[in-house]
Amino acid sequence: MSHFNDFNNPQVAALLGHLKQFIVDQHYEHYTPIDHAVWRYVMRQNYSYLKDVAYYPYIPGLQKAGLTIEHIPNLQEMNNALGKIGWGAVTVDGFIPPAAFMEYQAYRVLVIAADIRQLKHIEYTPAPDIIHESAGHAPIIADKDYHEYLSYFGSIGAKAMFSAQDFELYEAIRALSILKEMPDADEQSIIKAEEYVEYCQNNMGEPSEMALLSRLHWWTVEYGLIGTLEQPKIYGAGLLSSIGESSTCMQKDIEKLWYTIDAVKYSYDITKPQPHLFVTPDFQNLINVLEEFADTMAFRKGGAFGLQKAIESKNTCTAVYSSGLQVSGTFTDFKTDTEGKPYFIKTTGPTALAFDNKQLKGHDKGYHKDGFSSPVGKLKGFDKALEDFSVEELSTAGLEKGQTANLQFESGINLTGKVKDIHSEENKIIQITFVDVTVADKDGSILFDPAWGVYDMAVGSEITSVFCGAADKEAFEDIAYKSKTETHHPVYDQKTKELHKLYQQVRSCRINHGDYGYLGNVWQQLQKDHHDDWLCALEILEILDHEDIEPAIAAEIRSFLEQKTIDEPEYKKLINDGFYLIKHPVEQKLVV
Repeated sequence: MSHFNDFNNPQVAALLGHLKQFIVDQHYEHYTPIDHAVWRYVMRQNYSYLKDVAYYPYIPGLQKAGLTIEHIPNLQEMNNALGKIGWGAVTVDGFIPPAAFMEYQAYRVLVIAADIRQLKHIEYTPAPDIIHESAGHAPIIADKDYHEYLSYFGSIGAKAMFSAQDFELYEAIRALSILKEMPDADEQSIIKAEEYVEYCQNNMGEPSEMALLSRLHWWTVEYGLIGTLEQPKIYGAGLLSSIGESSTCMQKDIEKLWYTIDAVKYSYDITKPQPHLFVTPDFQNLINVLEEFADTMAFRKGGAFGLQKAIESKNTCTAVYSSGLQVSGTFTDFKTDTEGKPYFIKTTGPTALAFDNKQLKGHDKGYHKDGFSSPVGKLKGFDKALEDFSVEELSTAGLEKGQTANLQFESGINLTGKVKDIHSEENKIIQITFVDVTVADKDGSILFDPAWGVYDMAVGSEITSVFCGAADKEAFEDIAYKSKTETHHPVYDQKTKELHKLYQQVRSCRINHGDYGYLGNVWQQLQKDHHDDWLCALEILEILDHEDIEPAIAAEIRSFLEQKTIDEPEYKKLINDGFYLIKHPVEQKLVV
């Protein structure tokens, strides 16, 4: 049975179509007994270790997010639980583009990768998976200050300028993460993919707003610590979901720095453990730093600064006039006066006009398919901005329907044409349509010729904001950017299917508290056909030890596992941590 994404959850239901396209069904039935065992092992380790080092709401937060130790969460359970704290969750296919990820966050919807890491990557995976997303992100969302930060970050991130290099890096990281989770990926392909990620990281040029924001996101949401430099607690999801790094991050050789705006100067490598981490005294500090960064962004600064960022971005961007009119398209040019203020803007290709993020009727990208241009600024001889003109003042300026007007702008731009329509919104004049119009710059160069047709002039004395993406995404974007690569879904051979059955028998024994006689047979099968396995053996040992049965088999398994830590040292920590949990079982309240 599939677990479909729950559009009954109000947060999920509010998502727009361009975001819903990333959603995939969870397909709960695809999780194997090994997957559930991986989930259970990581969750028990997390609970055992993190109860002492995680930020205090982590454990109650697990319950508030609808998570248990025994089984991988289904989306319905999570949505029912998260709905109570004003959040929702959807499942997606691996990494989604950063801008879309930010929008989901702004909508207070957790994006959860439907897949789960393989057993061989139990300690850490560069790929997003359900352990990272739900056991990492979800528990801390119960903290009000933190989830306010998270959604606020999303709303700011959704407006960030991004570059072609950002997309290239996103695709490279996505491809590498998919490759690393493939059971049969050859070493050469992985090395090549890692080199390409490194190449992209080293050739980003001047980092975009999105690239800098992603650093702040990484050092807080993913890898953040809170408290004091000497004894911080973990709140970052990357640490909370990595049973390897959550313990090593507290070691003295990992440098701890106070979290300030300077964190934007520190890039990160997704494929390696972090050499330093940032500590915030409280969550309010996260918002303060975010505010400080947001003040440097184009959506707040607007003007020539914002327009230049839009041109460099080469993506669809939106410029907002002081009247509230929004122009969405690919910006290619603008002109500035002696004070450096824009007095003329130009887009090339499909452009749409909007107000309050809703497209204006008749001003879609089909109508403005060849681009858009318009003056910015005040009319000469008027103190008041044109957007604030009364009916009388419009008449004085010659702006009446059917009349020919001659507008002289302070910038020197001159417009002569017949008024066809005047469009107002919320007591602001936002746009005027002219026919038979000529627009000329102060040097006499023609900016619009009557032969080019109807002229739609934007109204506004200045450009107050410029942000990435369309104002009305739903109307503007047929389909948002979506990766062509898909995550790998394994096809299991007969031997692996047999191993799944053995894991399932152990799981049934534990849950049903019976049929313990099976366990000796399962152990024999493991020894015979699956000598590499350690986790199923550990689960059998846990039951035998807790039920105090079959001491001879228990001793044999323990001896096998101890030998494995010597022969294959990469399993030493995992097995020893498993032994510790057998001696110190987690509290039962989180198991059911």
